[in-house]
Amino acid sequence: MEEKFNRLILIPIAAVLFLMIGYQYVCPADSNTCYFRSDDKGLFQQYTSGFELVYTEPEADEDFSSKIPSKYNFTERDLDRHVDFNIRGDDVMVFLHIQKTGGTTFGRHLVKNIQLEQPCDCMPGQRKCTCHRPGRAESWLFSRFSTGWSCGLHADWTELTSCVPVVMNKRDKKSAPKSKRNFYYITMLRDPVSRYLSEWKHVQRGATWKTALHMCDGRPPTQDELPACYNGEDWTGVPLADFMNCPSNLANNRQVRMLADLNLVGCYNMSSMSELERGRVLLASAKANLRNMAFFGLTEFQRKTQYLFERTFGLRFIRAFTQINSTRAASVGISEKVRWRIEGLNALDMELYEYAKELFLRRYQSNRQRQHQEERLRRRQERQRLHRTYLAELWRLGGGEADEEEVEEDVKALQEVVTTEDYSSQVVRW
Repeated sequence: MEEKFNRLILIPIAAVLFLMIGYQYVCPADSNTCYFRSDDKGLFQQYTSGFELVYTEPEADEDFSSKIPSKYNFTERDLDRHVDFNIRGDDVMVFLHIQKTGGTTFGRHLVKNIQLEQPCDCMPGQRKCTCHRPGRAESWLFSRFSTGWSCGLHADWTELTSCVPVVMNKRDKKSAPKSKRNFYYITMLRDPVSRYLSEWKHVQRGATWKTALHMCDGRPPTQDELPACYNGEDWTGVPLADFMNCPSNLANNRQVRMLADLNLVGCYNMSSMSELERGRVLLASAKANLRNMAFFGLTEFQRKTQYLFERTFGLRFIRAFTQINSTRAASVGISEKVRWRIEGLNALDMELYEYAKELFLRRYQSNRQRQHQEERLRRRQERQRLHRTYLAELWRLGGGEADEEEVEEDVKALQEVVTTEDYSSQVVRW
C-alpha cells in the first residue's frame, strides 16, 4: 500500500518536472523557436530538439498560398510529388530548358548549389560540369550544364523523350535492353507576356537558336513547314511589331509547344488539322505532360520553387534562391493594346500558365500542410520519449525496477495531467 502511495505521489512530481524540463527543452533560453514566426528570413531554421532543417517563408507568401482560387479539379495524385530519387542507382533527372524562363539560373543551381555526397565538378572557365554518381563515372543529371545540348539546342519534350535514353546509354556504355532507368523530367515556366518580351529583347540583341534541331517523327521540319522570320544571319534590332507579325515565330506559345507531344498534331505540318483543333490538342498534351512531370517551378516564385524541389527530391540547396524582378522584360514599357496582342499570340501559353500556377501553388500548400503534420508527429514522439526517460529515472531514484507495463500506465496518467500542454504548444506554433 505504501509503495502504491509513493507511486501516486511521484506522478504529479513527474508531471511538474516534465513541464519544467520539457519547456526548457523545446524553448531554451536565447531561442526564438516558440514564437509564431521567426524574425529570421533565412531559408532554413533548425529546431533545438534536433528536428530536421525546415523551410520558412515570408508572411505574405504563407497567407497567399491558403487563398488560391480553385478552377481546376486536381486530384491527390496530382498534388503528391515525392520522388525517391536514387542517385546511386540508375535514376536520371532531365531538365527541359525552355528559353527565357530563368532556366539558365536554375540549371546552375542544379550543378553548383545542391548538397551532394559527391558534388558536381565544375572547372573554372568551362561551361559544363561533371555530375557523377557517388563512386561511379555515370551522370545522374541530363542538362545543359552537365551533358550539354546532347539532344539539340533547347530540345523540347518530343525530342527529349526519344533522345535521352539513347544518349544516356551511349554515355554510360550500356545496352538499351539491359538498362532500366527512371527518368524524372523537370522544367521551369514563366508568365507568358514577360517571357515573350524577354525573348524579343534577346533576339533583338542577336540570338537566333538557329542550330536547334526541332526533331519530330525522326526528322527536322522542312523550310516550308517552318519558314524563317528574317533574312541574313540574325534578326538583330527587330522592332516588337515585326517580331509579333511573323506567323512562324516560335516565340508564340513556345511553352505549350515545348511541353506537348508534337507527334499528335503531325509535328510542324500545319495542314494536318485545323488551327483550332491543333491548339486544343497541343494544350491538352502540354497540360498532361506538365502535370505528370516529377517537378516544375515558376520563375515568379523562386523561394517556393526551391522549397518544392527540395520536398520533391529530398535534396537540399546550399544557398537560398533569389527573386529578381528587375529583368529586361520588366523594363519594357508597352501599351494595353500591345499587351492584348501579345496575350492573343500566346493564348495557349496563357491558359497553360494559369493551369500551372494553380497546380504549383496547390502543391506548395499541400506540402506545407504535410510538413506541419510531420513536425507535430515528431514533437509528439519526442514528448513521449521524454515521458519514458523521466519515469524510468524516477523509478530508478525511488529504488524500484521500472516494469514496461507500469511505465506505460504512468505515461498515460502523465498524458492526462499535461493534456493542455500539447494544445498550448500548437496555439503558439500556429
